[in-house]
Amino acid sequence: MYSSGGPFLDGYVLSIIGVAMVQITPQLDLSDSAQGLIGASALIGIFLGAFVGGWLTDKFGRQLLYTIDLIAIIVCSVAQFWAADPVWLFILRLLIGMAVGADYPIATSLLAEFTPRRYRGPLLGGLVVMWFVGAATAYVVGEVLLSVGDDGWRWMLASATLPATIIVLLRHGTPESPRWLANKGRTDEAEAVLKQVYGPDATIADLTAEEHENVDVKAIMRSGYGGRMLYISVFWTCSVVPLFAIYAFGPKILDALQLEGGLANIGEALITVMFLLGCVIALLGVNRMGRRTLVIHSFVWSGLALLLLGIFPHAPSGVIMTLFALYAIIIGGTQILQWIYPNELFPTEVRGSAVGLASSVSRIGAAVGTYLVPVALTSWGIGGTMIAAAAISLVGALVSVLWAPETRDMALHEAAALHPHTGETAETAGRPASV
Repeated sequence: MYSSGGPFLDGYVLSIIGVAMVQITPQLDLSDSAQGLIGASALIGIFLGAFVGGWLTDKFGRQLLYTIDLIAIIVCSVAQFWAADPVWLFILRLLIGMAVGADYPIATSLLAEFTPRRYRGPLLGGLVVMWFVGAATAYVVGEVLLSVGDDGWRWMLASATLPATIIVLLRHGTPESPRWLANKGRTDEAEAVLKQVYGPDATIADLTAEEHENVDVKAIMRSGYGGRMLYISVFWTCSVVPLFAIYAFGPKILDALQLEGGLANIGEALITVMFLLGCVIALLGVNRMGRRTLVIHSFVWSGLALLLLGIFPHAPSGVIMTLFALYAIIIGGTQILQWIYPNELFPTEVRGSAVGLASSVSRIGAAVGTYLVPVALTSWGIGGTMIAAAAISLVGALVSVLWAPETRDMALHEAAALHPHTGETAETAGRPASV
């Protein structure tokens, strides 16, 4: 629950801007380009924050940064209330994105290193459920605050302060990762944490040793881990580009699909519920289906739903909402695996850095895609925009068919090893030897 606070805020911050833009655009006289920059600002910040946060959490530990990043969100969220021009709004949302991005590798590394094999997939994937809970909450809060008046958007952007404060208080006193402590040679502290969390009989011997194979940060890109990093980065990018574009400009997109006025905001909230439902369904199936099967099917069928939206953009409202709902439910598989795969495929000493780097790379594509949404809607129309989104999802499906590994039923140290001793070969896992 403590780790899920970061994803909740991520979903909240990235979604509330979609509703707020309804008032921000006319008040600040924003061009299509300015709208895209403000919509993408938090994503650009995530790109910067995720990599830096990953490096810091591997160097200084998980627990300290676990609190600092949320304090930064609180300060910047309050400051948004007094933003008087697009430049300041962009800067503040950039800083908020950096703090949100830093929380990705910190929270997921901490959770992965505390969680037994049986629960690792569902609990890491459960963080994504909280992303959509945050997003759904943002749309409800945004719809309520639209009625406040012309300053409703200021209250919307500042409202992230409340959940961030609650989460900071809850996280106080969270213990450090015993795996990280042991990896740094602080075995006495690691054993103390194990006894605190798991009981007096737990010892450092209960932590299965990891194989140390060329895993410094530079080696990630030139060793076998480079193949894993390539797959994670591409899969994550293809998963988030269409989704973040929909969240940053959801009402605008639904308006273009002729769901006008309040129905567009309500429709976005309903679609968010479908995203949440899709993640829950994926969580229930991730250990049964396996990671590889789930990610491939999720990309293929969600991409086809977007393709149909692109081909039939002027279909009746019921058909539009049904196709959007299908996309939202089916894409849940790729969403939960964004948190599971990176944490399973890299060892403790670089787990934070690897997760941060993959998150950063994916946010480049997401930021570019979000920035281009207003321009694409003007130049290509809603049909062309949806077809482009479908193409990105189908690229994710192709890459997953070629490279997606299977880590189900592996202990964390086995999944992270370049040559896990499970009897599985690269060929039977459906991936090249480098992965």
